[in-house]
Amino acid sequence: MMRGTSSLLALALCSLPVQAMAAEDRVFNVAGGALTTALPVLSRQGGVSISVADARLWQVEVKPVRGRMDIDDALRRMLAGTGTRAVKVSATSWRIERRREPQRLVRQSPPPVRAAPQPRAREPSHDYVASADEQIIVTATKTDLPYSHFAGVATRLDGDDLAFGGERGTESILSRIATVSSTHLGSGRNKLFIRGIADSSFTGPTQATVGQYLGDIRLSYNAPDPDLRLYDIESVEVLEGPQGTLYGAGSLGGIIRTIPKAPDPRERSVQAIAGFSVTQHGEPGGDIAGIANVPVGDGHALRLVGYLISDGGYIDNPLRGQDDVNRVHVRGGRGTFRVDAGDDWTIDIGGVYQAITSDDAQYADKDGAPLTRRSMVEQNATARYGMGTLVVMKDWDGLHFQSSNAYIDHRLFERFDASLPEARQDGGNGSGIAVGSVDVVRLFAPIQIIPLGDVPRVLDQHNATRMFVSENRLSRPYHDGLGWVVGASFVDNRARQSRDYAYGSLSTVLPGVTNRVTEFTGYAEATVEVMPNLIASGGLRLSHAKLDGEAEGVSFALAQAGRATTASRTETDLLPSFSILATPLDNVRLYARYQEGFRPGGLAVDGNFVRRFLNDQVRTWEAGMRFGDKGKSILDASISISHSRWKNIQADFIDSNGFPTTANIGDGRITSVSGAVAVRPSAALTFDLSAVYNHSRVDDLSPQILPVFAAAPARLGRIPNVASHAVRGSVNYATIVGDQDVRVNGWASYVGPSRLGIGPVLGESQGDYVDTGLAMRVGNDRRGLSLTLTNLFDSRGNRFSLGTPFVEGNEGFLTPLRPRTLRIAVDVSY
Repeated sequence: MMRGTSSLLALALCSLPVQAMAAEDRVFNVAGGALTTALPVLSRQGGVSISVADARLWQVEVKPVRGRMDIDDALRRMLAGTGTRAVKVSATSWRIERRREPQRLVRQSPPPVRAAPQPRAREPSHDYVASADEQIIVTATKTDLPYSHFAGVATRLDGDDLAFGGERGTESILSRIATVSSTHLGSGRNKLFIRGIADSSFTGPTQATVGQYLGDIRLSYNAPDPDLRLYDIESVEVLEGPQGTLYGAGSLGGIIRTIPKAPDPRERSVQAIAGFSVTQHGEPGGDIAGIANVPVGDGHALRLVGYLISDGGYIDNPLRGQDDVNRVHVRGGRGTFRVDAGDDWTIDIGGVYQAITSDDAQYADKDGAPLTRRSMVEQNATARYGMGTLVVMKDWDGLHFQSSNAYIDHRLFERFDASLPEARQDGGNGSGIAVGSVDVVRLFAPIQIIPLGDVPRVLDQHNATRMFVSENRLSRPYHDGLGWVVGASFVDNRARQSRDYAYGSLSTVLPGVTNRVTEFTGYAEATVEVMPNLIASGGLRLSHAKLDGEAEGVSFALAQAGRATTASRTETDLLPSFSILATPLDNVRLYARYQEGFRPGGLAVDGNFVRRFLNDQVRTWEAGMRFGDKGKSILDASISISHSRWKNIQADFIDSNGFPTTANIGDGRITSVSGAVAVRPSAALTFDLSAVYNHSRVDDLSPQILPVFAAAPARLGRIPNVASHAVRGSVNYATIVGDQDVRVNGWASYVGPSRLGIGPVLGESQGDYVDTGLAMRVGNDRRGLSLTLTNLFDSRGNRFSLGTPFVEGNEGFLTPLRPRTLRIAVDVSY
C-alpha cells in the first residue's frame, strides 16, 4: 500500500511543469543610512534572503533605493560607492561582501555545503535569519534582534541541517540541543521540557511548560507536542528560560519556534525525497515527501508539502504471539498561499494536517527478554492535528505590522493495558479484583461483577482540544540602537478529557473533565543601546484569563459528597522582564536577565471526583558569558547559569485509586548550568560540544498531597523527566570532490539519570544512556544520495520508564532506543 502510494506521489510531483521565472520588478522604498537599518527593509521588500559575510559591514553607510526595479538593480544602487558588492547565491539568496582582488578570491576556501537541495525561499516579512557563518538575527524576540545584542541563550537550527540524514520531527531537535528533553510515550503523545522545568509524564489538563510555535502561530495550549515533521523548514529557534513577557502562559521553560519556508513568487520549483530504512531486530520502514513552489499570477505563490512515513516496529509480544508490534505511520502536509495585496501588504492563507497512528506501545518489560513485552491487549494510539491560519503583514518606514490568526483542532486517543499482573505473566490463569488499586466491584456497581484474571482489560483515554488564537503587533526591528514591539493577543481554548474502562464485553465511563480558558493579553518590550557596548531590554505583559470547567461522568450523589465538580473564576497576571548585556572586551559579552512565566489553573480528575488546581509561576534569574562570534570565529564558547523559583507546581502523579491526577504539589527550586563550545579549524571542519547540569528539588510540599507521599518520601525530591546532566558532541565535515558536494556528520549524546515522576509509584529511575549517529550525503543542488546510521552500537538504554500506569505489582517498564537503523535515501529537485 505504501509503495503504491509513494510511486503515485513521486509521479505526480515529477509531472509538474518545471521552469524558471524571469527576475520580477518590485517597488522599493528604502531610506539610506547604515546597512544594518536598510538591508532588512530591502530584503523584505525584495522577497529575497540577503546575508552579510563580514559583521563589520553592518555599519557601512548605503544609499537610498526608491522606485520600481529588480533586486539586482536595487542592490547595485544601494551599495554604490561603498566598496562592497552583492553576490547572487541562488534565485532567492544574495550575499554582501567586500570587493577583493581576483587573486584573493582564488585562494578563498569554498563555503560550507548545504545539507539538502531545498529551495531557498525566504519570508519577505520579518523572518530574515542569516546562516550560521553570517550575522544571526533572533526573530523570536519579535524585534529582529541580532544575536550579538541578545541577553540570553538562543539556539538557531538550520532547517536543512535538521533534515540532513532523515527527517525525524521533534527528535531532530532533541538530538541537537542538550537542554531540551522530552517524555517518550510515543510520537504525538510527548511533553517537552527545557532547562529543568518539567511537570509530569502524562497528557493531562495542565498546560505545557514549553511554548511551541509554527512561525508566529501557537501550536497548542494544554495538549502534547504534535510532533509535526520538519520538512521544508527555514529554521528552528529555541529560547531558553521563561518567556512570559512576549509569549505569555505556557512558556515556563522556554519556547521552540519553527519557521517554515515561505511561498516564493519568483521561481517555480519541485523537490522529492524518498528513503528506505532497515532496523536491526525489527521491521523495515520507508518515507517519501514532496515539496512544490508554484507562482500564481503577479506576485502570488502557492507552496505545498506532503509526506508519508512508516517506521518499522521492533518490540515483540510473546503473550500474543506477535513480533515487531510497534510500527508507527505518519501522514501529513502543509500548504500556504501568499497574496501580494499591493502597497506592501502581504496575506498568507495556510493549513496544516498530520495524522500519527501507533499500532502498539513502544515500551518493554524491564525484567523480560530484550525488546519484549507481555501484554494482553494492543495499546494503539492515534493523534490527529489540524490547523488553519491567516497572517497579514505590512512594512513601512522601518516598522512592521503583523496579524497572526489560527484555528486548531487537536485530538488524541490512547489505549492502556489495565490487565492484572498475574494475567500478564501466565497468559490468563490468575484471578483478582483490582485494576491497579481500583476496586472493580465499585467501578461496576450495581452490576457486582468480580472479574477473573484471564480477561483483558483496557483503559481508553480521549483528549480533544480546539483553540482559536489571534495576535496583532507592531514592531520596530532593532537598528540605530533601538528596537521595540507592542502587541495584543486573544486565546480561547477548550480541552475535554474523557476515559472509559473496558473489561471483556463490559465497559463503564470513568469521570472526565472539560477545561475552558479565555485569555486577553497586552504586552510591550524595548531594547535600547544605553551607551556604547551596553544594551538594556525591558518589558511588561498583562494577562487577564477567565477559567471555567465541569466534570463529566460523575453521579449526583458523588457531586454532593463535598467536592466541587464545576468551577469558574478569573486570573490577572503581570509579567515583567529585564536584561542587560555588556561587551567589555572585543568578542566577549556578559549578560544578566530576569524573566517570569505562568500557567493558569484548571480542573483535574481525582478518583471519582474532580479537583481544582491553581495557577503556578516561575521566576528566573540568569547570568552568562559568550566568547567569539557564533558561527564565524575559529572558536566560540558560551556558559550560562540560571536559578528558578517555581511556586504552586502543577504536577501529575498517581492518586489513591491508581490513576493519574493533577494537583499543586508545592514549591520547588531549579538551578541549571549549561555551556557550549565550537571549534572550526578550517572552513570544512567543525567540532561542537555542549553540556547541561540540572539540580532540582521540591522543597515545600502542599498539605493536600502529603498523604500520597507518606509511604515513600525519599522518592519525592527531584522534579521529574529532566536528566541531572547531559552531554552532546558532533563533528561536521563538508567539502567538494570533483563536481560533487560531500558532507559527513557524526554525533554522540549522553543523557544522564532522571526520575519518571513525582511520588512513590512514579519514582522509577530512567535515562543514563548513550545515543549515536552518522550521516553522509553525496550530490549537488539537483541530485543527492544519503546514508544514515543511527544507534551505532545498538544500545538499549531506558528513555522512559512509563509503560502503563494502570498495572500494579509489575517489575517495571522501560522504553528502549530504536535499535541500530540504516537509512538510504535519494533527493531530486527541479
